[in-house]
Amino acid sequence: MAIASAVGTSIEFYDFFIYGTAAALVFGPLFFPALGDAAASVAAFATFGVAFFFRPVGAILFGHFGDRLGRKKTLMSTLLMMGLSTFAIGLMPTADSIGVIAPILLVVLRALQGLALGGEWAGAALLTAEYAPPKKRGWYSMYPQFGPAVGLVMSSATFLIAALTMSPADFTAWGWRLPFLASLALVGIGVYIRLMVEETPVFTKASATAAQVTLPFADALRHQWKQVLLTGGTLTMALGVFYIGGVFLTGYAGNAPGVGVLGLDRPTVLTAGIVSGILFIISIILSAHYSDLIGRRNVMLIGTVSSIVAGPAAFLIMKPGDAVSYFLALGLLMVVMGIPYGPAAAYLPEIFHARYRYTGAGMGYNLAGIFGGAVPLIVAPPLVAAYGGIGVGYYLAVLGLISTVCVLVIGETRHRSIDADPHPAPTT
Repeated sequence: MAIASAVGTSIEFYDFFIYGTAAALVFGPLFFPALGDAAASVAAFATFGVAFFFRPVGAILFGHFGDRLGRKKTLMSTLLMMGLSTFAIGLMPTADSIGVIAPILLVVLRALQGLALGGEWAGAALLTAEYAPPKKRGWYSMYPQFGPAVGLVMSSATFLIAALTMSPADFTAWGWRLPFLASLALVGIGVYIRLMVEETPVFTKASATAAQVTLPFADALRHQWKQVLLTGGTLTMALGVFYIGGVFLTGYAGNAPGVGVLGLDRPTVLTAGIVSGILFIISIILSAHYSDLIGRRNVMLIGTVSSIVAGPAAFLIMKPGDAVSYFLALGLLMVVMGIPYGPAAAYLPEIFHARYRYTGAGMGYNLAGIFGGAVPLIVAPPLVAAYGGIGVGYYLAVLGLISTVCVLVIGETRHRSIDADPHPAPTT
């Protein structure tokens, strides 16, 4: 179960993340050539952000089926939707070929990616959390959390290989398509692995006892709307740091006209993505392990409080033309982000009742995707223009403060049973 969960989320985040890398490197001039360098870059990041607004919709849609029909069937659907959408992006004609239709189609495909990922995370988290021994739930639930880190490493490595084996002109003309087309093979592997997975015992038990609900979305909001908002706030910092570090800084650190600030070449920037992704994985492993020992709340707080300092510090560390400073800053952000992210796949399922757990956890996680993923990528360029990079650093510190407050309100969850409702609701 753990391997199936990790493989599936890694493939889906790879698909999701290569779009962000392409948006930072080439999508601006390819799909928005009439806007100029700076405006085209903002437009490209805006299309990346579109997916975040569709992720809560995906959480509700696939959460409904996940809570009604089962985790396994729903996860097969999300994987196929993500893979086919990503493959289609690799076949997309650019604005030079079909004009304004090109960015419109790009947004549509990006929205489908958002729907798919919105339904993926909660299901993958439940696939491990609902199988895990109670005293090792944090450890077992870390596997779906590898998805963003492995996706970052795979995405950066794929684009790095492309950048090293072809000229910049060839990469811009057609090389950027290869990572998207390769997704089809990866999805085939993921589907094969997930076909061998059995349904979780918690869902099977809920089905057998008629403990399901007709509209999981409505029940989740009726009985645990506060928890949906609080879990969204809890993960806002982690996702904000991740997407600023993994997406925005890819352009910020480069040398593209009107976008790059540090002036580093593309292979250096992509190599930093690989190294920071590995550090992210290590951070996830350690934090998930210690969440079983000292509690989810304590580990989450270590990460959220650390981010209040790490956000500004990372932008103070980075210096133009200094690759080492960029490696250090990006590594710092990914390590700090991994601390609260590691226990999250155990933390959120422990908060929601099994009858609507897929929907509730998915809504909370993807709400964080909007405030931690879409919004920071939209506000970061204006902040840099007005205040320099440190403006983005202080913005991340504010997100860290918000997440800290939310964790304090939620409290500890480590000893809660995921077979019973941690917040009993009246019978309806």
